[in-house]
Amino acid sequence: MSDKIKMHTPLVEMDGDEMTRIIWKLVKEILLEPFVELKTEYYDLGLKEREKTHDQITVDAANAIKKLGVGVKCATITPNAERVKEYNLTEMYKSPNGTIRAILDGTVFRAPILVRGIEAYIPTWTKPITIARHAYGDIYKNTEALAAKGSKAELVITGPDGSEDRRLIADFAKTAGISQGIHNTDASIDSFAKACFSYALDTKQDLWFATKDTISKIYDRRFRDIFDEVFEASYKEKFTAAGIEYFYTLIDDAIARVIRSDGGFIWACKNYDGDVMSDMVATAFGSLAMMTSVLVSPNGYYEYEAAHGTVQKHYYKYLDGETTSTNSVATLFAWTGALAKRGELDSLPRLTDFAAKLELATRLTIEEGILTGDLYAISSLKTKRQVDTETFLLEVAQKLKAIV
Repeated sequence: MSDKIKMHTPLVEMDGDEMTRIIWKLVKEILLEPFVELKTEYYDLGLKEREKTHDQITVDAANAIKKLGVGVKCATITPNAERVKEYNLTEMYKSPNGTIRAILDGTVFRAPILVRGIEAYIPTWTKPITIARHAYGDIYKNTEALAAKGSKAELVITGPDGSEDRRLIADFAKTAGISQGIHNTDASIDSFAKACFSYALDTKQDLWFATKDTISKIYDRRFRDIFDEVFEASYKEKFTAAGIEYFYTLIDDAIARVIRSDGGFIWACKNYDGDVMSDMVATAFGSLAMMTSVLVSPNGYYEYEAAHGTVQKHYYKYLDGETTSTNSVATLFAWTGALAKRGELDSLPRLTDFAAKLELATRLTIEEGILTGDLYAISSLKTKRQVDTETFLLEVAQKLKAIV
């Protein structure tokens, strides 16, 4: 293609780790650079670079998204004790995703990529279920400690006047134990609610929200109350005009309803619930590698990423010279999502159209039975063949050339 699509404003490009880092490079070389004159502001969020900069590079990348409006991120390692040893780290760095979410004050929306031949494990699920995950607080910004036998744990709130409100958490008089303190803020919950209601209006989908306020009568109830207040003040009439519904229920009831539903709605969840349920929904629809993920900030910032991890086992095979058959679809759709949004914000219809055609080419490739190993194992197609990582991308490129 001689007449490449030109971009006006750069994307914030955040490279990652292990097998997804390899795929990142292949996607750019095979599917993007031949068609688009890519303009990106590059940040290497690979673990080695995070160690070198003491994780400042993650903060810099998040602030760049504030400046440029749109970012696209590769999967990254969140180190545990084993990774600290493996990479000779000086500290156990926090999740880059968590750091970026906190800085952008965003909500994560994850939805399955539906294609013919990859059937949901729950037969009634014929439309996507989008998980909206609150991206701040709860156990992800906790304070926790071991409690020795004979100790006592208390929750202490010191007021602006210095007064103390003390509440007993547990008395460890007879046995040692553990304690954890979590928090959230009205401002963050308010942003979460507004992002969810706005996204529901944009996508013309019903919005469900669920907590456990019958048990957590202050913490979870605060979430419910703020959602109700925001909806009544700013969104109720808009929802009625759009013909969509806002529905609240308890988290356990929501799970039962979700399982029996046919999909086609947004399910808003607190941070931990969203973390767990997004993986459940992704797996039930077929594969974590067939899931879109976008962080939406109420300030108008967008960050697109793959919803899965760095595919460590495949990376070790790759390092040993073995051929891998790693699913690249979520990584590819992170790029298409970012390019489409960049095209929309910069009024570049050619760029938005290219992103849509690349997604179509990807779906056509899968529906013709050209599959990576994970999809081959679950595909219901009668005629199918398993291909390696690079061959799959080359097959998508052939489809793309025919439709651009």
